[in-house]
Amino acid sequence: MRVTVLMGGWSSERAVSLMSGRGVAGAARALGHDVTEFDMGETPAAGADLAARLLETRPDVVFNALHGAPGEDGAVQGLMDLLGLKYTHSGVAASAIAIDKQLTKMLLQPQGIRMPEGRVVESAGLHAGDPLPRPYVLKPVNEGSSVGVAILREGGPIAQPIPAGSDGPWAHYETLLAEPFIEGLELTVAVLEDEAGVPDPLAVTELKPASGFYDYDAKYTEGLTTHVCPADVPADVAARALEQAASAHRLLGCRGVSRSDFRWNPAHGVDGLYLLEVNTQPGMTALSLVPEQAEARGISYQALVARLLERALA
Repeated sequence: MRVTVLMGGWSSERAVSLMSGRGVAGAARALGHDVTEFDMGETPAAGADLAARLLETRPDVVFNALHGAPGEDGAVQGLMDLLGLKYTHSGVAASAIAIDKQLTKMLLQPQGIRMPEGRVVESAGLHAGDPLPRPYVLKPVNEGSSVGVAILREGGPIAQPIPAGSDGPWAHYETLLAEPFIEGLELTVAVLEDEAGVPDPLAVTELKPASGFYDYDAKYTEGLTTHVCPADVPADVAARALEQAASAHRLLGCRGVSRSDFRWNPAHGVDGLYLLEVNTQPGMTALSLVPEQAEARGISYQALVARLLERALA
């Protein structure tokens, strides 16, 4: 097949997307496909002729290796739908909802999936007082890879209320999502659709950062995070995480593959498990969790790429 690997883009996750895309392109070539690596560009101006440039590659299928907007929020998906192109990963609706953490809550919580209570706050108002009791988390509503996440603790380095002029996500985003901080473990579950399109949760991985929390650097710098797969958690907690990840994938209408991130407070048993977010474009780098969990299930990186291409064509 003619496979175009769409990567790069102008989001804060550009560098990760390029790593994912190059890995996918190498695997697709090893599978015998005719591969074009297509960097969407570094600025929004590069999107002006995106449709024409993409069509010039004449793909049978596009492997979407973009992370962040506009490749993960439904915009590029809508463009490819209009062009009649087949592409990997989720479509417009699932992408647009899942990248918005508040919309994800609105859809999943009424369906019985436990998520931290939270609310969207104006960043300017944070300098008048904390929106929640500490410890709590502030995060952008629609960023991935833990970009712009801050944990506010009693006695921490950030004073109460947050000083005007201090550095943090409040200085870069007009609105933020405020959530209670869940003490405990960081867990994640990848969901890969089988040949029939049935969501299959692969494994539960615990993420142990060497210091701090599982932020952007911890995710993409070798040696800063230990991955424990399968996670050393009680059987009922693992079963709940697997079930809720598969349910979230299905309820959001995800396609191909997704990854659900959780926090678990051991003091509350299975009721201490909270879904934080669902990623519709999980990483495909050497340190990424989806390939690692697939490998644990006997699915090689090449086989994973092949599966995603087959699901796109189906």
